[in-house]
Amino acid sequence: MTASVHDAHLAQLNVATLLHPLDDPRTAPFVEMLDPVNTAADGTPGFVWRLVEEGTGDATALRPAGEDVIVNLTVWETSEALWDFTYRSGHLEVMRRRREWFERHVEAHLVLWWVPAGHLPTVDEALERLADLRANGPSPRAFTFASSYTAAEAAQHLQAVPQGQPGAPSGRS
Repeated sequence: MTASVHDAHLAQLNVATLLHPLDDPRTAPFVEMLDPVNTAADGTPGFVWRLVEEGTGDATALRPAGEDVIVNLTVWETSEALWDFTYRSGHLEVMRRRREWFERHVEAHLVLWWVPAGHLPTVDEALERLADLRANGPSPRAFTFASSYTAAEAAQHLQAVPQGQPGAPSGRS
């Protein structure tokens, strides 16, 4: 059986290393954009879910990748929906200004992968996919916009790789 757009969604993790703490005045313009950008994401066609810390509107206080690293973990119906939000919305302004607030990453900081529709990835799962991309480069298991794979390609790849082999499913989707 191959995956289709109806039974798979695209998960996305983005990590960013802060130049200054979130309460620093130099980071204030970024913090001020969080609510509008998150609200826009929530209302974007194709948006499914985003990680938020309980009792807050975002995930900036969660620091699973390091004390100065913030994470953005989302799920989208299609890669096109994520692309449109990322590059054709108000989110683009944040990206244009990212060097004001974040260190330049020398290794991958964004990873994409397909999940079964209805599955909400954990932070550990997302960080494992990022580690896979960093260690092995793009594959149907962990990729980027520049080296993307379809849900069907990812499903075929995972079926072809025996359990326990590099690139095999780790028991999680």
